[in-house]
Amino acid sequence: MSKLSDTTRSKLKAISTATVATALYKRGFRIQCIQDVHPLSPDQPTMVGGAFTLRYMPAREDLNKLEVFRDRSHPQRKAIEDCPPGAVLVMDSRKDARAASAGAILVTRLMKRGVAGVVTDGGFRDSAEIARLGFPAYHHRPSAPTNLTLHHAIEINVPIGCGDAPVFPGDVILGDADGVIVIPAHLADEIAEETFEMTAFEDFVAEEVHSGRGIFGLYPATDPQTLTDFAAWRKRNGR
Repeated sequence: MSKLSDTTRSKLKAISTATVATALYKRGFRIQCIQDVHPLSPDQPTMVGGAFTLRYMPAREDLNKLEVFRDRSHPQRKAIEDCPPGAVLVMDSRKDARAASAGAILVTRLMKRGVAGVVTDGGFRDSAEIARLGFPAYHHRPSAPTNLTLHHAIEINVPIGCGDAPVFPGDVILGDADGVIVIPAHLADEIAEETFEMTAFEDFVAEEVHSGRGIFGLYPATDPQTLTDFAAWRKRNGR
């Protein structure tokens, strides 16, 4: 897994998924947003970390009995213990929330190990308990049945699809109130720098709009006066 620098992590924590989506779109990336996943709590912190992946396939009844959890190499259990501190566990549950991808005990273990967050395109059981942890967690919807009824954990830290987005190990995952986006690892530093600047400009624009200024020439900044005003705003606000 590629190393996410502290500088890039810090910048991305101050940036929205919407702003990152625009920067990726400018580079031709259109499907980096993980579809139909939602934060379990509206108050959970912004999630930033490198992707560590778990892939599920459809379960086969003779291979998916409760006894499989006695095996320490079981991919779901191993993913919980192997996901590095600061990383995000991303689970490909085939967009199927009829059975849980994990529950509160496993998510709590991730939190206690220093993992940065968890995402599934399926569902979590114990969702209210997970929501109270204050830990970044995203899923499609709550789901009570054990994952064993429908999902067979097959392998960890391989390329996956999650909510129609391609996720490669080490890609940078950003999650906020709007959802989750995947930043290709080789672009993370570049995207963080660009979107940090974009965020400063958008904060300036928001203040101008709140004060009654119209958007023509302001957003986008086609009027030269806009850039002059922005420079003065940055100096005034230390941005």
